Amino acid sequence: MTKLNSYLNFQDTTEAAFNFYKSVFGGEFVTMMRFKDVPDLPGKEKMSEADLNKIMHVSLPIGNNMLMGTDMLESMGQHLKTGNAYTLSVHPESKEEADRLYKALSQGGTPHQPMTEMFWGYWGMLADKFGIQWMVNFQNS
Repeated sequence: MTKLNSYLNFQDTTEAAFNFYKSVFGGEFVTMMRFKDVPDLPGKEKMSEADLNKIMHVSLPIGNNMLMGTDMLESMGQHLKTGNAYTLSVHPESKEEADRLYKALSQGGTPHQPMTEMFWGYWGMLADKFGIQWMVNFQNS
């Protein structure tokens, strides 16, 4: 079966965001690579020290999925446009885990819908402190 993983773009906050997600979900990074560590990167010699230290790629396993991300480099014409065209949906295995994830992800962020019993299960929505939209959804069996 084909896998679908999420890839997030940040402007200078990838490392902080992924350390935050690691503190929420646990686990270890599979990859944490900085631009300075990329062999034969075109234009590397022209990059500032600050850009060279930004995150080129990070990946954190969460369950059977991989959350990945990168820093957008303004010096390379990349500009982050934060929007609401996406939401990450996390599906814990219990109501207690749903509450824990909602509380942890919403710290410093914006709760939109507190965890609530809905006809399909136990659900809530928030934006974390990095502006990423999340749904926490425990489906009653």
